[in-house]
Amino acid sequence: MKPVLKAAPAALALLGLSAAAPPALAQERPNTILVLDASGSMWGQIDGVNKIVIAREAVAGILKDFPADQNLGFVAYGHRQRGQCSDIQTIVEPAPGTAPEIVKIVNELNPRGMTPMTDAVIAAAQALRHTEQAATVILVSDGIETCNPDPCAAARALEEAGIDFTAHVVGFDVKGEAEALMQMRCIAEETGGRFLTADDAEELTEALQQVVAAPTSAEFSFAAHLSPEPIGPEAVWSWSAVPATGNLVPGEVLWEISSEALGFAAELTGNPVTAELPFGEYVVTAHAAELDMFAQHTDSFAPEGARALTALFPPAEPAPSAVTLTAVMEEEDGPVVETPVVWSLSLDGEGFEIDGNPGEIEVRPGLWRVTGYHVVLEQEKTAELQVVAGEPLEHRMVFEAPAPKAALTAPESAPAGSMLEVEWTGPDAERDNIQIAPVGARYYDFAYTERGNPARLQTPAEPGEYELRYSFRDAETIATRPITITETETTLTAPESAPAGSMLEVEWVGPNASRDNIQIAPVGGGYYDFAYTERGNPARVQLPAKPGAYELRYSFRDAETIATRPITVTEIETSLTAPESAPAGSVIEVEWVGPNAPRDNIQIAPVGGRYSDFAYTERGNPARIQLPAEPGAYELRYSFRDSEVIATRPIAVVPAP
Repeated sequence: MKPVLKAAPAALALLGLSAAAPPALAQERPNTILVLDASGSMWGQIDGVNKIVIAREAVAGILKDFPADQNLGFVAYGHRQRGQCSDIQTIVEPAPGTAPEIVKIVNELNPRGMTPMTDAVIAAAQALRHTEQAATVILVSDGIETCNPDPCAAARALEEAGIDFTAHVVGFDVKGEAEALMQMRCIAEETGGRFLTADDAEELTEALQQVVAAPTSAEFSFAAHLSPEPIGPEAVWSWSAVPATGNLVPGEVLWEISSEALGFAAELTGNPVTAELPFGEYVVTAHAAELDMFAQHTDSFAPEGARALTALFPPAEPAPSAVTLTAVMEEEDGPVVETPVVWSLSLDGEGFEIDGNPGEIEVRPGLWRVTGYHVVLEQEKTAELQVVAGEPLEHRMVFEAPAPKAALTAPESAPAGSMLEVEWTGPDAERDNIQIAPVGARYYDFAYTERGNPARLQTPAEPGEYELRYSFRDAETIATRPITITETETTLTAPESAPAGSMLEVEWVGPNASRDNIQIAPVGGGYYDFAYTERGNPARVQLPAKPGAYELRYSFRDAETIATRPITVTEIETSLTAPESAPAGSVIEVEWVGPNAPRDNIQIAPVGGRYSDFAYTERGNPARIQLPAEPGAYELRYSFRDSEVIATRPIAVVPAP
């Protein structure tokens, strides 16, 4: 396939840096800086309108009501030079009353250059660092960063360097661009901001209005309660609009609240407690000292939604008791049942089911109803057991039944690799199956009785003495029958030699079982190509491009080679005919001689490098190839099955006239 070249998308960025600290730390006149993308991609259109025009209208709309007494500056990038990542300019220094001037400058910008979006954010954030004032960044991007390789890492580095800012990110016209969306979301999350998307002018204006007015922190409450009913061993967390009411956890509760991304950690004692927290991802741990229980929860503390987080701890339960259940035959002192037993226990709507004999379980105190099911006899017994807290209990349940009976009917012998029909009689219980196996060894094939009578089994490829079995619930053999597997003729017919890369027809005689296939392979090595026998006779296999000694194989059920035949793969003429040189960007015709196998193609590439264009041989001779735009030394290649180069020819790409 030809490589697809895409122009790198630029980004539209509108960044407002303003106060984001809690109210106690806020300054009266915070600085604000708008950073606008004026790169070439801003001439792209949405609903017939250039994105730069949409951006101008959006900026004018949000600056129309911008407070006149608040310092406002303006930075642009990509508006002076093409292809320069350093094209970042502070046009208006932060000062009061600059909004009209900035609107006028934005309306006159002429997009043309690159998108150094991340470096512009870094420059704006560092410019305000000397104020030691928290800042809010509002970033609107229409694509992937074209200069900084990792915007997410850059945002993280600013946070780690102590530059106090929050980035709210609006993805503008980025629907379906997974990498761009991932970068933008990460920038917001790393700085504790919000991530929104906008697909047209109206949505862009609404998104900007939301993030300009977005609060950066809020008061959250935390409480630990006891559940009124059993909820399992772990605490359950839930959000609500107001703190939950109910039975508070007794004693002292220690709360640990931390956010690695925000560099925030706090410890609070009490129940309930409140805290003013910046929005972001937090880990909350509650330690109920009297219960000696911990509960941890990770969640996003966002502007929208509830403010009260509740940890619901499980109530204290009485000590459980160990119960041992044993199934015996005939009487309480009789032998222990060797076949499977299923035990069911129930009390007040609560129930358990366990397998085994004996069956062991821990349950709470009470009068339990116990049912034992003997799966072989399909017989059920019940009893009521009084369980006392902390006291172990043993109970023996008596069953009386003969062993189940089964019989198998089949020929005394059958050919190796054939399909054998076995008539059976037996319990036909769940998981009952009919097997064929070497005497006393693990089965080779099986069929569940529920799939019909007679059962159909695949006989092994190796002749010899075997046995048929009736396996009860796939756990106990209750009937067997001997069977002799006789030899089956298996042959392969093909030429003694064939040209490299050609399609070879191989006539075969064999079992034709499921997944049987004919293979071509180096002697003793892994196969090169194969064809299933069920697809016809003769089988068609593709020979390799490298001459040498190979072998054909009959693979039984794709697991065992039961026949082989040697074959010599001979050399095949392969050549490429083309001019010794041609102008850059031109289309040349390359005459070729070669296998013309599926996916064979002619390529143009730098010597030893990746191809820039190709043409499949099946599309005609000569092949038409587009030369690269960069002059230099190149080579033409014949690629066999798009995986192995079997011929090359040098060609010089000269400057175009």
